[in-house]
Amino acid sequence: MFRARFFLGLAAAVVFFFNQMSLGQVDPRWKAHDLNRPLPEVIDPGTASTQEAAGRPPSDAMVLFDGKDLSQWAAEDGQPSKWKVENGYVEVVPNSGDLVSRHPLGDMQLHLEFAEPVPAKGQSQGRGNSGVIIMGMFEVQVLDSYHNTTYADGQAAAVYGQYPPQVNASRPPGSWQAYDIVFHGPRFDKEGALLRKARVTVLHNGVLVQDNVEIEGITRLEPTVYKAAPEKLPLRLQDHENAVRYRNIWVRELGEGQ
Repeated sequence: MFRARFFLGLAAAVVFFFNQMSLGQVDPRWKAHDLNRPLPEVIDPGTASTQEAAGRPPSDAMVLFDGKDLSQWAAEDGQPSKWKVENGYVEVVPNSGDLVSRHPLGDMQLHLEFAEPVPAKGQSQGRGNSGVIIMGMFEVQVLDSYHNTTYADGQAAAVYGQYPPQVNASRPPGSWQAYDIVFHGPRFDKEGALLRKARVTVLHNGVLVQDNVEIEGITRLEPTVYKAAPEKLPLRLQDHENAVRYRNIWVRELGEGQ
């Protein structure tokens, strides 16, 4: 019994160590100010967006939508999507299904911009509803939350059903808004047991609204649970029957320790 407990404790300690390493702890392999430590890669950081035009992504980003076509996306059945591309943006075509990335994604920095329909129609969850569904399981809500009351954990920038945003940083309908999302996915062992929950940080229009929160499970399941999954799965943009527009979608995939 003692031996079994010892090895279980040792295994738990190893998992904890690597989890902490992957969440940005100091790397013990290097001394402070060690000149032999590899230097970070030099990149072009890109430019900021304006209301009139999308900015330029960082040079090391994977561009998922540049305003021209949906070559990096598909419909839910793998066929070309029916969402409408024009004037540098893609617009939800109601009842056509979600937009699904062709490239599977996991740990990442994700940037996207969205604009809510004008004129505003409906109320609560019926007004400008869409969603950024990471790995097809974890939703950051997209909603017209400008002078629109709904339940707190379902408004814009909420981790749907779990965490309301710290503040409501929404702009009026028709204005371009931005989400900057840092996501670290869950990890499972070979038997499918959960080793690490997913975590997410969200900035809405440059304002921190989700601060490295631990996602309790698949956001649309009650009770919330985790199901064993690969480390990377496609990103989805939700068709919730509202003509929300998106532009300037790019991602930087993160390695362990980033």
